[in-house]
Amino acid sequence: MKLAEAFEKKRFVVTTEIQAPMEGESHSLVESLKMIRGRVDGFSISEAEMEGVVGNSLQTCVTLKENRFEPIFQTTTREKNRLDLQRDLLKAHDAGVENLLVFTEDYRITGDSLQEMMFFHVDSGKLESVLGHLKTGSTVEGEELPFKADFTLGSGIESGWGKNVPDLELKEMEEMTRIGAGYFLTTPVFDVEKFAKFMQKAQTFGVPVIAEVLILRTAGMAQFLNRHLKSGLVPDWIIKKLAQAPDKQKASIELFSDIVSGLKDISQGVHIISIGGEDKLRHYLDAAKLV
Repeated sequence: MKLAEAFEKKRFVVTTEIQAPMEGESHSLVESLKMIRGRVDGFSISEAEMEGVVGNSLQTCVTLKENRFEPIFQTTTREKNRLDLQRDLLKAHDAGVENLLVFTEDYRITGDSLQEMMFFHVDSGKLESVLGHLKTGSTVEGEELPFKADFTLGSGIESGWGKNVPDLELKEMEEMTRIGAGYFLTTPVFDVEKFAKFMQKAQTFGVPVIAEVLILRTAGMAQFLNRHLKSGLVPDWIIKKLAQAPDKQKASIELFSDIVSGLKDISQGVHIISIGGEDKLRHYLDAAKLV
């Protein structure tokens, strides 16, 4: 089933992120994904760099389509002009990709401190210009194309709550809704109650929201996220549970299952970040009853 169709039918959508493999490693990736065939609605491709070599995300999209998986081309608007963005989207269209997920390359930070306000920002004006031309069968330079290119557009949003009411994020959502966003993908959710407060505001746009769920395997991993991504992102009780658990994988799966269970009545899906653990993803899907 196409991702757009899953949204239209209001299914609880499951997507996941995979890294574009290095040259020669595509076969092992496909083999690991076969274990979850039919259980994941879309696979977003992030670029991985190792010793200066970057995995080819578009080629990975092609490989996924050839093996009957639904790829989501992930790109950025930061440090790209309209021609750069157009080039990426034309290549994606040529590869047969129908789904697009757009971020900046990193957080935009405002305020006096890192903790005060962090949110994703997509250059909607630039994106709207390129998508608008491609939908009508022309380039931003005014040249006619032999086809019309359209995508199911997803946009990354920050889903924080607390003392920082997410006014900036809601404005981002309003603007992306205006230019035709088909879904929103949040930053990682660990506190379902706070996320529910965010969704009370977000649902007013009438656009499906997919909650990102990052699989935590160890307390050290959780502490790393709090140190380097966002202070307080992972609650202390989760860190303690992982640190004290005699069976780390069992505790990791339980945490994942509990979070997903809480999200099923709040969001229209989950986006799973396994960080290279595709071969174990089926165990997490089983526990969360994501069939």
